[in-house]
Amino acid sequence: MSEPWPGRAAAPSLDDIARLAEEAFAALPGVFRAMAGDIVFRVDDFADDEVLAALGMQDPFELTGLYQGVDLSRQSVMDLSTEPARVFLYRRPLLDEWAERGDVTLGELVTHVLVHEIGHHLGLSDAQIHRIEAG
Repeated sequence: MSEPWPGRAAAPSLDDIARLAEEAFAALPGVFRAMAGDIVFRVDDFADDEVLAALGMQDPFELTGLYQGVDLSRQSVMDLSTEPARVFLYRRPLLDEWAERGDVTLGELVTHVLVHEIGHHLGLSDAQIHRIEAG
């Protein structure tokens, strides 16, 4: 993934993060992309206050990504969902973590968060996702 920021004065924009997410998704194995289905990706600067309150979080910098929808393990053919499954990526917390860590590229961090949230879409728990990532 190309990252043009070393010589730029401006921080990566919402569109830059979206492009990294699209590149990350396109690079995933086809079977993983097929399992994810018609998931929608959205990039915002931060989670809104309602989301943070629902998660019991006060610091918006603590949340880099979020899956919103009914995960595949709980879906039924009888469900008439009008809302697509969504993965939210939060630009400012991602940039903050990237700057603090210094040991990964922004593209790697976006990929990690994206895969983690898609894992929730597939019905995996945090523990299962961490085991997969460790393997």
